[in-house]
Amino acid sequence: MIDPLWMTFPLLEALPEFRHRFTLRHPTIPVDAERAEVVARLWDWHHEQAAEMGFDQQALCIAEQVHGAEVAVVDHVPSQPIPAVDGIVTATPGLVIGIYVADCGALYLADPVTGACGIVHSGKKGSELGIAAVAIRKMQEHFGSDPRDIRAQLGPCIRTPVYEVDFASQIRASCLESGILQEHFADCGICTSSDLQRYYSYRIEKGRTGRLLALIGRTPER
Repeated sequence: MIDPLWMTFPLLEALPEFRHRFTLRHPTIPVDAERAEVVARLWDWHHEQAAEMGFDQQALCIAEQVHGAEVAVVDHVPSQPIPAVDGIVTATPGLVIGIYVADCGALYLADPVTGACGIVHSGKKGSELGIAAVAIRKMQEHFGSDPRDIRAQLGPCIRTPVYEVDFASQIRASCLESGILQEHFADCGICTSSDLQRYYSYRIEKGRTGRLLALIGRTPER
């Protein structure tokens, strides 16, 4: 589904126990600034997105993102972004996890059998380090997930020939090598540089731009 301000993906829409969203470019929030300032400007709106998905606004958990391959396992919302990690996995209902991207890949992971899910920031460096495989392994170790049950969805990211590294293919290969079935992997195929009316692109906008937010969570228990 595509809304003027966000999109979802069919692979994950088929899993009623999860909710997800990928925010697009906001038409009125100015983003010609450095990352910290831009994230602060978008913060309230991004919390509203979590609420629209059916989660408590205070249930949003995000990663610091340092272009590494560390993945945190969480069961509650920390008071600050989780330091020194680029991915988060959880199986806690009502917790919504998110990562920011502006050309890097946002990889969603969802296991309908165990109820575990994950979100990963995987750009050039993270893809080289195999962060997707790290997140899948964390889901196996902590929640008993079988990779054959996990659905993996890659969101919009920068792609060749605009960018010299095809990290989207690296992410896919890492997922399949970790045991994700081909029919359980989907790539939206969208390049963030293709439409600056809908997406932010760090490379095209030379670093002074906004951040797209990838969100996923297990449906809150009532």
